[in-house]
Amino acid sequence: MAIRDIVFYPDPILRETCQTVEEIDEETLALLDDLGASMYAHKGVGLAAPQIGSTARAVVVDVEQREGTPRLVELVNPELVEVSEELSEFEEGCLSFPGESELVTRPARVVVRALGRDGEQLEIEADGILATALQHELDHLEGTLFIDHISRLKRSMIERRMKKRARRAAS
Repeated sequence: MAIRDIVFYPDPILRETCQTVEEIDEETLALLDDLGASMYAHKGVGLAAPQIGSTARAVVVDVEQREGTPRLVELVNPELVEVSEELSEFEEGCLSFPGESELVTRPARVVVRALGRDGEQLEIEADGILATALQHELDHLEGTLFIDHISRLKRSMIERRMKKRARRAAS
């Protein structure tokens, strides 16, 4: 289990469509371990594989750990199978966009189907912040970012700040 560096926007891996995990093997388990350790170390509520440089379809989420009761959800090959027509709005941030956050509107309730770390099929029904976090992380697997859900003006301002940050980091 290793704490991995977070990939920051505008790194192109964040726009890639991730590949299906064919087998839950030692490499997949190590990736899940690294995702969990990295998410907690960087104080996130979710983390997707591209955010640590992998194009595998894997995410972790824990929206309860901030209340002191960690409950890590590890998902391999997750997919949204149902979304509500009802919408909700939450302020979303992203570890790949440090210091940035915006209100994002998404379906209020979702059903996600995935494999767990032991290969069993899971189905999670979620609402509230868990539904938002799951949608946010699953978006990462398709190369979609939270900034794609906000106005063009707000998106361009965040992109400009992130590109400036990347230039400063490179120099």
